[in-house]
Amino acid sequence: MFPKFSPKFLKQPNENPVYSDVEKWQQFQSWYESELGNKLGQREKEILESCLPNLFGYYLLQCGCPEIKLEKKAGNWLKSSRVASHICLDYVLSQGISCQSHLAHLPMKSDSLDIVVLPHVLEFSSSPHQVLREAERVLIAEGHVVILGFNPWSVWNIFRLCLFWRTQPPWNARFLASSRVIDWLSLLGFDVIERKGYFYQLPIQNEKLLNKMSFLEKIGQRFFTNFGAGYAIVARKRVQTLTPIRPNWRKSRRKVIAGSLEATNRNKL
Repeated sequence: MFPKFSPKFLKQPNENPVYSDVEKWQQFQSWYESELGNKLGQREKEILESCLPNLFGYYLLQCGCPEIKLEKKAGNWLKSSRVASHICLDYVLSQGISCQSHLAHLPMKSDSLDIVVLPHVLEFSSSPHQVLREAERVLIAEGHVVILGFNPWSVWNIFRLCLFWRTQPPWNARFLASSRVIDWLSLLGFDVIERKGYFYQLPIQNEKLLNKMSFLEKIGQRFFTNFGAGYAIVARKRVQTLTPIRPNWRKSRRKVIAGSLEATNRNKL
């Protein structure tokens, strides 16, 4: 049902600009092994553990697995889900990856999945609109999409702009505002049912300093909920209802003939 797909662009990086998406994504996966990436990954795992148990169905797809090197295997972020079948898809086959494909062109049937998880896929894609369109296509009516993204209104983005870190992951990502993503979802026929910010730590790689400043997480969750380094969005695909069109019947003239017998004047139809 879910075939493996090996795109040619992986073999010809110079002929297809999409190869840059693959290269950036793999660098981002390696960044999760750093001290800061480790802390972020732990928090994002907790975010998904709070969201996924409330979503039901038969098939769940995680499109893009940034945690694969941190967790040593793809799919560990999905263990809290009650859905029976978990599918992990990424650009390159690796441990725990069950399907290989470009993230903007999914090899799944339309209306076949119940949940699609997109962890930072939009920021590292050259065509984020197409990624969302594909998620909408493969989801059934009332299916859910869960999106993790980097917040451009956070301290992280200020550091990114001031220190010129744009050539290194995750700073080379395109930080998309949650309001913008919500607008895109609305145009595709989704209803946003939850939006939450997370991770209020400073973007530093010192483990001891990160542990000492862990109090920032509690302060941020209480007073600065919209300024976390990341945000999570849960949206539900609307059911497309058909609008019935009433026939435009012409009023027929009726007249009584032969006592109680009614007849229709067919010349008026």
